[in-house]
Amino acid sequence: MAGLSASLLRGAVTSPFKHPGRPGATLPTGRLTLPAAPAAPGPLAAYRRICGFPESGPLPLTYPHVLAFPLAMRLMTGRDFPLPVVGLVHTWIEISGHRPVPCGEALELTVHAHELTPHRRGTEVTMVTEARTGGELVWESRSGYLSRHATAATGTSEEKAPGPALRTLPAVAEWRLPGDLGRRYGAVSGDRNPIHLHPLTARLFGFPRAIAHGMWTVARCLAEADDQPGELRTVRAEFRAPVLLPTTVTYAAEPAGDAFALRSGNGRVHLTGAVTRRS
Repeated sequence: MAGLSASLLRGAVTSPFKHPGRPGATLPTGRLTLPAAPAAPGPLAAYRRICGFPESGPLPLTYPHVLAFPLAMRLMTGRDFPLPVVGLVHTWIEISGHRPVPCGEALELTVHAHELTPHRRGTEVTMVTEARTGGELVWESRSGYLSRHATAATGTSEEKAPGPALRTLPAVAEWRLPGDLGRRYGAVSGDRNPIHLHPLTARLFGFPRAIAHGMWTVARCLAEADDQPGELRTVRAEFRAPVLLPTTVTYAAEPAGDAFALRSGNGRVHLTGAVTRRS
């Protein structure tokens, strides 16, 4: 994870010199690639444990995103990336697993920046990650990251199509999340953003306490939804409100359905999503 730490440091240094919303901003056109390699057994096992996935079976649907995160960070902290990485907010993710991926299969991972989109709260970038084996595309994801800044026409800017409908779903499970969850998941995933690590560092970015990683919340929900490992084919999730740590949250889902949500006891919705399953 040394490369990831260097990227985070570079992002902290370069972010103050970047100006989101600058007219004519463009994205880098290059792609970053990691050569084909299987997932390391130790980190994979630790990821399965912290997210609640079974100890064996194919790769969890979210795991290639974790493997490719250092590539995404390297691209987003580059000098030619127009948005400051400090303060970027993960707003949504779509993942498609074209087939189950055995844990020992070597994956070639590629990341590129797809587009910049005006948003009522700033500018959103879509990042694309792809996983191939022997040239076959076996997995891909798209993620939205929002850079918040003043806009000239708040409320009228173009946004992504809305995700799953926000409605009350029946409670299925309740989870108590410890205060150190962000540090523990950061150690497993390599995502050591200060907002997740400690109340003091989170306050520097406007949060009263450390917040859970959005990708942990998605993974934990999928671990609950995946009755048989490998049956989930796609997921679309919207990150709606941060999960302050420590806390207790409720996982809710349709009976025998595909929509799910994560909410607090006061009814605040943190995450909504929907999955499709293999027939």
